[in-house]
Amino acid sequence: MKRFPGFLLPALILVGLLTVSSSVYKVGESEQVIITQFGEPVGTPVLRPGLHVKVPFIQTANYFDKRFLEWSGEATQMPTKDKRFIWVDSYARWRISDPLKFFQRLRDEHGADSRLDDILDGETRTAVARYDLVEVVRSSNRSAESIPIASEEETEILTPIEKGRRAITEEILKRASERASDLGIELMDYRMKRINYVDEVQKDVFARMIAERKRIAERFRSEGEGEAARIRGERERDLKQIQSEAYRTAQELRGKADASATQVYADAYNRDAAFYTFMKSLETYEQTLDESSTFILTTDSELFRYLKKTP
Repeated sequence: MKRFPGFLLPALILVGLLTVSSSVYKVGESEQVIITQFGEPVGTPVLRPGLHVKVPFIQTANYFDKRFLEWSGEATQMPTKDKRFIWVDSYARWRISDPLKFFQRLRDEHGADSRLDDILDGETRTAVARYDLVEVVRSSNRSAESIPIASEEETEILTPIEKGRRAITEEILKRASERASDLGIELMDYRMKRINYVDEVQKDVFARMIAERKRIAERFRSEGEGEAARIRGERERDLKQIQSEAYRTAQELRGKADASATQVYADAYNRDAAFYTFMKSLETYEQTLDESSTFILTTDSELFRYLKKTP
């Protein structure tokens, strides 16, 4: 009986495993596959998830995403109808609607991004050039009642628009979708995410906006100072009124107190005039005499009669 060399069986097993692994491929839920043979597509696209079989070593499985994909364009300088040069930064969402046509025309997502750059940038430039800047920036009209302070910028905001930004983006999406449909691509959405003036114009616009805001600030400041002066005037008036009322009340109380004191003094005098005179003299001594006081009086002065020796 003839025996096989010892290394032949493992080699056959290895070849068999490689053949099986090369003939079976897996398709995920978010994937779709085109089978190519020597670089050319064969059969129909494989859309059903699961395990599938192909000719080993000869055929190749090319995977494409079923999900929505992102396109993000570079900011591009372009003029509007009213000769305002602006930077437009936009983005879009798309998906592969026909994988066979997509593979034949574009090969992969990198090729699709490059082709979408041409289509979307071109349609954006064409659309922006057909409308004034206010149409590209705004989406709806605003009433004059919604603008509290009239200025040059606010006046331009009140200029009525015919289409607006939303309608312009829909127009770009429609035209770009028509051009992209022949590439196996379906454009789902398109938006302008940022619009800026070019640097030269931007500086002038910012300077005008700053000057306008300073003017508005001065107006508010002037109104505030006028209101503050009015409040201060009312405060001073109320303060003087309160002080006047307090002074009047104090004088009334002082008058009543003086009247009561006078009445007390009168009653005391009527009871004992000599004792009253003696007490008032002592009060006078206390208020007028101290260690540093010097008086020059005659010997018969009534002021010191209680300090003299009694006979």
